[in-house]
This record gives sequence, C-alpha cells and structure tokens, in this order.
Amino acid sequence: MSHIFPRHTKSAQPTVSHGDGVYLHDTAGKRYLDASGGAAVSCLGHSDKAVTAAIKAQLDKVAFAHTGFFTSESAESLADALIARAPAGIERVYLVSGGSEAVEAALKLARQYFLEIGEPQRHRIIARRQSYHGNTLGALATGGNMWRRTPFAPMMIETTHIAPCYAYRGQADGETEWDYGQRVAGELEAEIERLGPETVMAFVAEPVVGATAGAVPPVEGYFKRVREICDRHGVLLILDEVMCGMGRTGTLFACEQDGISPDIVTVAKGLGAGYQPVGAMLCSGAIYAAIEGGSGFFQHGHTYIGHPTAAAAAGAVLSRLTDDGLLARVTPMGERLDSALRAAFGQHPHVGDIRGRGLFRGIELVEDRATKAPFAPERAVHKALKRATFENGLICYPMGGTIDGQQGDHILLAPPFILEDTHIDEIVEKLDKSLRQVLG
Repeated sequence: MSHIFPRHTKSAQPTVSHGDGVYLHDTAGKRYLDASGGAAVSCLGHSDKAVTAAIKAQLDKVAFAHTGFFTSESAESLADALIARAPAGIERVYLVSGGSEAVEAALKLARQYFLEIGEPQRHRIIARRQSYHGNTLGALATGGNMWRRTPFAPMMIETTHIAPCYAYRGQADGETEWDYGQRVAGELEAEIERLGPETVMAFVAEPVVGATAGAVPPVEGYFKRVREICDRHGVLLILDEVMCGMGRTGTLFACEQDGISPDIVTVAKGLGAGYQPVGAMLCSGAIYAAIEGGSGFFQHGHTYIGHPTAAAAAGAVLSRLTDDGLLARVTPMGERLDSALRAAFGQHPHVGDIRGRGLFRGIELVEDRATKAPFAPERAVHKALKRATFENGLICYPMGGTIDGQQGDHILLAPPFILEDTHIDEIVEKLDKSLRQVLG
C-alpha cells in the first residue's frame, strides 16, 4: 500500500521508470510521448546530459547554502544570464522554487514598492477571467480559474477580474481583431477608474494564457494598450510567464513578441526544465531602487530561495536554450506542429479552434463548429480524452471549463524543444485515434 497522498485518491497511476528524450517509460515497460512536457515543464526532454552534469558538478561543490548567509556562484551566474536577455528595464532576479512562489513574491513586492514610495493606499489587484497564476492563496486569488478558486474563496485576498483577450469567444461579428483587442484592453481602464486609480496596485496577466483556456495568444496591439493604461494610472504591470515563458512561445520571454516590457515578470517551469524545482521573479530597476533606497529589506522569503543546485540546473538549461540553439528550433517546429494539427483536425466536426505560439498549442473542442457550442460539462470530454491519450501512449494536457470555468474543453500541447518531425506525426496519429475513441 502506498503512503503517498496523490492528486486523485481514486486513480492508480503507473510508476515512472526512466526518461529518454521526448519519452517517459513506466516500470511495466510502456512508453509515452510527453507532448505536454508534463505541465509545459520539460522543454529539454528527459535525458539532457548537459543539465544533469551541471547538477552533479554543483553537488560536488555545495548542495545548499541559506541566502540569509551566502550568495552562490551558480545563483549569481544565472541572474546575470537572465538579465542579459530580459525585457528592457528589468534589472534584478529573485530566485524561488516554482511558479506559485514567483507570483506570491511578485504580489508582495508590488505591495511593498508602494509602501516604500509613500502610496500605502494602493493594494488592489486586477487580473483576468480564465487565467491561472498558481495554487498558493495569493496566486490563487489573483487567478481567474473558478474551479480552482471556489473552495477557498473565503480565504482569499480581494481581486477583481476583467475579460481575457480570447478572440475565438470574445470577438464580435464584424469587429476587427485590432478593435476587439482595444475594446477588451479598455476594460482595464474602466476597472481602474471604478476602483479608484489611487487604490490600484497591479494588473496581472499571462502573455499567452496557459492551462485554464488552452494557449490563447493576445491579438496585436492588446498588450501595448494595456501597458499604456498601466503607465497612465501608475499601476504596475505584472506578467506571469511561468508557463508561456523561457522560450515556450518562440522567444525567451513571451512578452517580447508583443513589444512591451513589464514592471515585474515571473518565470518557472521551463527555467528548470524539470531537472530541479526552480522559478524566478524579475523586477525593474526602479522597483529595486525603491526598496534599496528605503527599508533596504524585502519582507519576504522562503528557505530554498536561491538554491545553488537549482540555480546550477537553471543556468545549464538557459545555456542549452540560448548558446546551443534549442530556442531557435521553437518557432519553426511550432509552425510544423501547427500545420500538422490543422491538416489533421482543421475540418474536424468537433474542433472549433487551433491556436497558440511556438511549441505552445491549444485545440478547443466543441459539439457544434458552426455555433461554437461546447459539449455539456457532465460529459467531461477532457477527462475522457486524458484517459484515452494516456492509454494510447501520449501525454497531453486536456482541461475543462475553458469558456467560463464550467463549460468548454481543450487540449494543451507543449512538447519538448527537441521535438522532431517523426514525433509530430506520432502526436497527430495518437490524438486522432483518441478523438475517434472519445467523440466517434
């Protein structure tokens, strides 16, 4: 009998044996193509020798030293490499152990920043519906994933939510993409004015929405308008790139493709590629200067921040992405994956939308293509697809509640950057088989 407390107490999972490139193997000898990188984590696959060598080398020096007493060469080197490639104005890195921690750190830094500059009345957060920012209470409150939020709502900090930039569902007939983007971005300004600009601390958004809505990219001009609104009202722009960052969409930071710089940006998942638990919160020089010139102490921290071994792993991952050219593969391989998905499923009667950027792709499933009507939630199509694809040797990331937290189903794909054409063929073949099994 297992003493592990699993994610779901009524499902028995196979035991993983080993990883080999884009594949995972269980102890019964079955092989699975990891087409979602777990949860968009394993960007280098499961057997990268350079990263494991860096971890071993760090362990030979020192595994851990608490940041209350020491910094480390691996942490300093990683921070230098991140800032050298970060959006304009981003100058400091706060290393944590994962995405939720990074978002919590971002929220607390935003609050302390306004305390330091003498605007203590600013505390309100605005985010978007159908977003996800992590599972700790502050991050969960900020996110707009209703299924995850609802049980813990009485414990959450106050957050208000505006519409996402979700063209497939939100763009009106006769409305251009540009006009749609400007309209939904305008909801941010309306909400700031409703709450009182002097009380609003930050707007939080994923540049490309991940798990909750399934790789939804913004339309052109949306984030530039958001940046202008935040600047006009003195509101910090926090971009959550925990899932979509670190090359997943084709550039190291996803916001590069929208031509903006945030005040704070969070990364994780692909930063460590699964080889160590690691994340980071990066902030502007102006925010850091407010802390440095004020109290001098960020009133936050966890035991494992700046962990030397995790930092060594992340540094090796970043080197593989940038120095060894794996980042350059993401856009062309993403286009091949997109083309293959459209060729196979573009006219499928139950595929409403195929979307995304780079190697971050979503397929939205519908009961009726013409009306975009979703399947009834009680059918739990996403759950059936998860079971079918896994049985067929394919790991992907189906989710429900795509539209409003209750209705809608999608499949998220986030394969490793080492993906080859033969793997794309295998993904499409196994997805097709699974869709036929579940939907007929």
